[in-house]
Order: sequence, then C-alpha cells, then structure tokens
Amino acid sequence: MRALVSVRTGGPETLELATLPDPVAGPGDIRIAVAACGVNYPDALIIEDRYQFRPERPFSPGAEVSGVVDQLGEGVSGFRIGDRVLGGNVCGGLAEKMVLPAVRCYGMPASMPFDEASAFLMTYGTSHHALKDRARLQPGETLLVLGAAGGVGLAAVELGKHMGARVIAGVSSEEKLAVARARGADAGFVYAPGPLDKAQGRALTEEIRALADGEVDVIYDPVGGSYSEPALRSLAWDGRFLVVGFPAGIPSIPLNLPLLKGCHVIGVFWGSFIERFPERNRANVEELLEWYEQGAIRPLVSARFDLAQGGQAIAQLVGRAVVGKLVVEVGGAPID
Repeated sequence: MRALVSVRTGGPETLELATLPDPVAGPGDIRIAVAACGVNYPDALIIEDRYQFRPERPFSPGAEVSGVVDQLGEGVSGFRIGDRVLGGNVCGGLAEKMVLPAVRCYGMPASMPFDEASAFLMTYGTSHHALKDRARLQPGETLLVLGAAGGVGLAAVELGKHMGARVIAGVSSEEKLAVARARGADAGFVYAPGPLDKAQGRALTEEIRALADGEVDVIYDPVGGSYSEPALRSLAWDGRFLVVGFPAGIPSIPLNLPLLKGCHVIGVFWGSFIERFPERNRANVEELLEWYEQGAIRPLVSARFDLAQGGQAIAQLVGRAVVGKLVVEVGGAPID
C-alpha cells in the first residue's frame, strides 16, 4: 500500500510517501480500504512528538478515515466485507489501508459521501462530548465558541444551535464570521491577532458581554493563548469553561477568577472518554449520525488534497487560516 509516513521528528515537510506492506486485521479488528482521511490539529502534534501518544516510526498520521471494509479479524460481528464505514484512532489514516478496532468503527449513512464521513468523527465527536457530557448545555443558555470557523468550533456552533442554545461565535476574520453565521451562530465578533495585551483583553471581555446581553453560560475554547482569560471573565455564575485545545498556546488563568465567579473549568479529552465509556460514546456517535441524516449538522469540507499532498494539508491547518475541514483523498477505495 501507499502511505504518507513520519520517519523523523518534525513538521509536515518531513513526511514521506512510501510503499509499505498491507496491515493485517487481528482479532476484533477490521481493515478499511481508505477512501478519505480528515486532517486535524493532533496530526501536526503527533509528527512533532508533542502529542500525548508517541507511536513508533515509521507511522502515518491521520486519526479519522472513511472507506470500505476489505478484511475482517477473528470474532468481528456487525460488519461485512464491502460495508461503507467511518472510524478513527490515534494515527494511521494517511495510508491506503488502515486497521481499526471494530468498536471504533461505524456504518455510514447511505446519504453520506466519503469526504464528509472522513471529516465527521473527531470534530462532532469532540464537540458533542464537550457540550452534552461535560457542560450539560441546556436549551436557552448562551454558548460562546472561540475558533468558531475551525473544525471543532464550527461543529460546536452547529451542535449548540441544534441543542437549543443561543450561540456567539468568536473568529479571526470577517470571512470566518460569515461562515459561522451561515452555520447557525446568532451573533459574533472578530478578535484581534494575538497575543492580546491587557487593554485588548478588557475590550474583548466587554464585547462578549455586550453580545450576550450580560454574561455567557458556557464557553467552548479550542484556541487557548491570550484569548482564554478575557473569555472566562465574561462567564456567568456557575458557568462552564470548556478546555478543548491550545493552538494559540497554553493559557495562564488566575485561579481567583473561577473562585470569584463560582464557575467550573472543565477539561475535554474525548479520546479518554472513548476508552473509559465505549458504550456511551457509541450512543453519542449514533445520535450524531441521526442528526446528520435529519440535516441538522453537516461537515464543511473546504479543500481536498491527494495523498502526496497530505503534508501540505497539515501545514495549512497549522497556519490557522482554514475554515471547516481539510480532507485528503487517499485512493484506497473509490471516492463517491
């Protein structure tokens, strides 16, 4: 099989196209002929050895794929050769074949194309877990989403709206704000390029409060850096601040703020939730697939790349100019 592999620590430019032996499905596994692979921020972290998990090299980045089942391991039930599936794991997706535990795979709705399927699981899975399980978002609450035009942010906008919240989108450009509004945001703002100084931080807090007509109930923060503290200062009593990611850097938040506000700072680690509560996670994903079939949510695939260009896709994502999701069309299975 062809695969885009990491052979040494470094950025996307260090990835190399190689020919490797086909992997074999072990007990409880299925092998997928990969049609498409979604690109996510952890793909950049894992090839730089900055992710929680460090696989042995050579390995292919790529945590979520769609394709066709072409081999079943011993003891697998519920799947057949030829089934259209989506699934994910830590890495391995930028290759023509990928072996996954069957418990991490899901049948694709008949209406779902491969590119959208490969852009679905991580963004909606993370955001759904964050809003439903961690924040317990309620209808009528006000939700602030930072990075609202990126993959997980845009998913949070759509899900928050579908769950009955009033959604405020924070983005870095007018173009991104238009996308967030088109996907359901009720209001939004464009924040200044970081790092923010104290005056800019205070202004951001006041802008959020003005848009919220007071304070916000839940903050979804996949950005971090100097944006986190001004956002948290807009949080209501007993509000929930969701810690999702740090592409702008790990923030330093004075702990007197959660004390004075009586608010909750909540970590969102979807991968750990999957390991600890697999049945709850499967029910969540099945709910998301139902919402997709109902037309309530739909991934925005903004650009597509072939396998040899997978490093370019990761580089674009790191540059933080991406709207929605980037997808690599791998070619291990026919694209719709």
